[in-house]
Amino acid sequence: MTISRLYLVWFLLFSLTTVTVASKSAKGSYLLFVGTYTDKESKGIYAYRFDAASSELTSLGLAAETVNPSFLAIDPSRRFLYAVNEVQKYKDAKSGGVSAFAIDHQKGDRQPGRVQLLNEVASRGADPCYIAFDKTGKFVLVANYTGGSVAVFPVQPDGHIGESSAFVQHVGSSVNRAHQEGPHAHWIETTPDNRFAIVADLGLDELLVYRFDAKNGSLTPNDPPYAKLDPGAGPRHVAFDPNGKFAYVVNELQSTITTFAYDSTRGALEKLSTVSTLPKDFSGSNDTAEIKVHPSGKFLFASNRGHNSIALFSINSGTGAITLVDHYPTEGKTPRNFEIDPSGKFLFVANQDTNNVAVFQIDPDNGRLTFTKKTVTVPSPVCLKFMSVE
Repeated sequence: MTISRLYLVWFLLFSLTTVTVASKSAKGSYLLFVGTYTDKESKGIYAYRFDAASSELTSLGLAAETVNPSFLAIDPSRRFLYAVNEVQKYKDAKSGGVSAFAIDHQKGDRQPGRVQLLNEVASRGADPCYIAFDKTGKFVLVANYTGGSVAVFPVQPDGHIGESSAFVQHVGSSVNRAHQEGPHAHWIETTPDNRFAIVADLGLDELLVYRFDAKNGSLTPNDPPYAKLDPGAGPRHVAFDPNGKFAYVVNELQSTITTFAYDSTRGALEKLSTVSTLPKDFSGSNDTAEIKVHPSGKFLFASNRGHNSIALFSINSGTGAITLVDHYPTEGKTPRNFEIDPSGKFLFVANQDTNNVAVFQIDPDNGRLTFTKKTVTVPSPVCLKFMSVE
């Protein structure tokens, strides 16, 4: 073989190796956006770069200045970021806001992770606290907490939000007069098959079920129209198992998790059991916040504000039953939203009252958490959202 041919072979092998390494590296590189409350030091949405191989978080600074972006959603194309603005007045109306941003992927002089405001619309209810995409990525669904209502908004191809395609005002109350004097929609998402939208209303102790039309973004009451929680439970957030057979509801006011069997043909929820998120010997005050099922479907996590812990449960894949395994300190106070990174290896906790995000490693065999001793300072963090970077 001539020297030139040897060189060509070497060059091709080197190029292939470089591409393979770069591909593996890209799969472990993510942007982490952090939504906050801006009544103190925070100015809006912050961005970080996360390297899954080293578990290192690198600050990219303030991504966007906006008021109370308490919950975030990233569109499936990873070009746009959406936030609810949790306020009681928007342009003199009793409403919060919904903001759309374009995500800057550029490198070099321009900082990746910065976002540019596209437009804002009224959420049609005070204090919106949750936003999520339907499975087509063409609509965002919003829960208005103080307004006690939900709304659906179309997303245009250029990322702008249109005027609402659906709006439902809830009515009623429940037994806890301090927190359930009226409806308080706290969570809304479409079911895994995108045929229904489920709303957790803390004020009504109900999971309301709507038929969702993905062509026009409409909501129509289902039959049956809701599933009841225990009086005073205060349902906050919901998580489905990967197979879509079971739904788990974290109840804020009673610090419990209720398991439901889900019938996808009828959009019906059957209550199975309720367990506590707290140790038996805990006697202090506590409110739960977030709930997540691990991508493997084997574990469930929930956050306790007061006990300041993440509760770990194992899941019986056949029955959906959950069993408490352990509790883990969150390395801060008032853990709100937490997020499992796309690799499924790490769990990030937003500790609102200690202004930090703590990183834990997840044992793939038993779900147990190990604190990585890595935290970052973020003012009043309340929501975490990952996005892979290619």
